[in-house]
Amino acid sequence: MCLSKMAAMAAIVSAPLLSQRQMFLGGVRRTQMAQQFVRFTHDGRPRGSLWRGKKMIGKEALFVILGLKKFKEDDEKLEKFVKNHVLRLLKMDMVAVLNELERQQEVSLAIKIFRVIQKQDWYKPDVYLYKDLIIALARSRKMEEAMELWESMRKEDLFPDSQTYTEVIRGFLRYGSPADAMNIYEDMKKSPEPPEELPFRILLKGLLPHPLLRNRVKQDFEEIFPDRHIYDPPEEIFGLR
Repeated sequence: MCLSKMAAMAAIVSAPLLSQRQMFLGGVRRTQMAQQFVRFTHDGRPRGSLWRGKKMIGKEALFVILGLKKFKEDDEKLEKFVKNHVLRLLKMDMVAVLNELERQQEVSLAIKIFRVIQKQDWYKPDVYLYKDLIIALARSRKMEEAMELWESMRKEDLFPDSQTYTEVIRGFLRYGSPADAMNIYEDMKKSPEPPEELPFRILLKGLLPHPLLRNRVKQDFEEIFPDRHIYDPPEEIFGLR
């Protein structure tokens, strides 16, 4: 009797332990299955342009982005859509629309939204709003539009940062306009921000076929960065001899 009672008590005591262990293992299995499911749905979901920042953008902003892209080829419908929907957006939603259009490289639409933002009562000159849009335009080789924004930015007494100078200089070099690249360089030298190497090196590389312009940049570079090395390829590569 004593042995049977002890066995019964041991079974009662061990039962919760077994149950806890089963619960633990069951939880592990469910977690592993959930992770597999997340990986599957992530790899299998549509790779549309709006998926990336979906959680960061409100429904109204998403609706506006889709509408702008839908009517971008029809000026009349686009203007009506802007009046009826874009102007009703809150500040954060309007800025989110601008950022998402830049990310999708819808630069023409982004410029339109930026001009709408500039007319709002809450708008204050912000170099970062200019920066992202100017860089997007430069990378798309739309240098005329980029310079229009550049002039607007400078009229508001804003100076771009080194990345913006770099991308615009690179854009003009790709555009085949070294003189305009040098104009941006001269503007960079007036900036209150301390100079960085990258825009200099982009110019030094892009101006290899233009030795006179390159020498001007090289002299400035050597004065500002005396401990840095500049690679000068043989002149005969470019037919300079």
